[in-house]
Amino acid sequence: MKIFKVNKPYQLKDYKFSLVITVLALTIIGIMVIGSAKHSVQSKQILGLCIGIVVMTVISLLDYSWVLNFYWFIYVFNLAMLIFTHFFGEEVNGAKRWIDIKITNFQPSELTKILMILFFAKYLMDHEDTINTPRTILTSVGLMIPTLLLVVSQPDLSTTISLAVVFCIIMYISGLSYKFIGTVLAILIPCAVIFISIAVQPNQPFLEDYQQRRILAWLEPEKYASDEAYQQLNSIMAIGSGQLTGKGLNNNTTTSVKNGNYILEPQTDFIFAIVGEELGFVGCCLVIGLLLLIVVQIILIGMKAQNLAGRLICCGVAAQIGIQSFINISVATGIFPNTGIPLPFVSYGLTSLVSMYIGIGFVLNVGLQPKKYQ
Repeated sequence: MKIFKVNKPYQLKDYKFSLVITVLALTIIGIMVIGSAKHSVQSKQILGLCIGIVVMTVISLLDYSWVLNFYWFIYVFNLAMLIFTHFFGEEVNGAKRWIDIKITNFQPSELTKILMILFFAKYLMDHEDTINTPRTILTSVGLMIPTLLLVVSQPDLSTTISLAVVFCIIMYISGLSYKFIGTVLAILIPCAVIFISIAVQPNQPFLEDYQQRRILAWLEPEKYASDEAYQQLNSIMAIGSGQLTGKGLNNNTTTSVKNGNYILEPQTDFIFAIVGEELGFVGCCLVIGLLLLIVVQIILIGMKAQNLAGRLICCGVAAQIGIQSFINISVATGIFPNTGIPLPFVSYGLTSLVSMYIGIGFVLNVGLQPKKYQ
């Protein structure tokens, strides 16, 4: 059976249904846990799943090479969204990251994660032969900087970091020289150590006060147990209290950390704490295992891509899912300082969920066009 779209013959057997099933399974687990954490928003997450499935299916049948012809439009559209948010976005708790579109609050920085992958997939493929020249490297960095500055000004440091790391991974996959990478690391690692050393000092010029307190709370959690470290300490307590199989979804246990409202907005950044408490060690392993399986499947699809752009799309999406998951779970378990970033396919948030499904849609289309069609 063949599917024809944009003059490309697609074989149905090349459609990666295993990836779709894995993503759907993780999303359904997320919806169940969100319903237990905050039942009033569960219906919106279900709506997000329905929208995501439709968008993913449509995009998976579009030729990604054709879509990438509009990469400069994608770049400008992304900047326009972020600039609009900067001036006209809705401010919540001191952060201006959302645009009210009636159905929900749209968060452009979540869509930015996918749009920048698409832009650089095309841009770096066009400059594949000159990737190691100073001009291409500096131009690529220069094109990324406006997005990073607009996102960090919201302020959203965690998303800025994830975007920067994904950009570095994409640059590496595109063929950046090991010598250049080694030189950059030799400079960045000492700078990072110096930065952290200065950042924890009084009157430091780099971080906002709340960002500094989060780092200090991470280093000395007992000292900040009643304020900055409160969320993380309760998250660790919740995960540990779930033991092997957890207390069960929607439980009424009086000793539940969630039921005691010790974790604020548990359906978002600290959703993994609810997974640990209500589904236990087994549930945590299941969620982590599904995330890992998704990342591995995407990388395998990328390895068979017909061109560099396809490989970069897959590696970019895999990196974004992997990095977000690592940061989110590390924050929930106290490994990293407290910083807000959703757990892919699990945390509540329509923009985050639909954006991830858009990324999966492009990955599926890359899988429909393996090297054999060259």
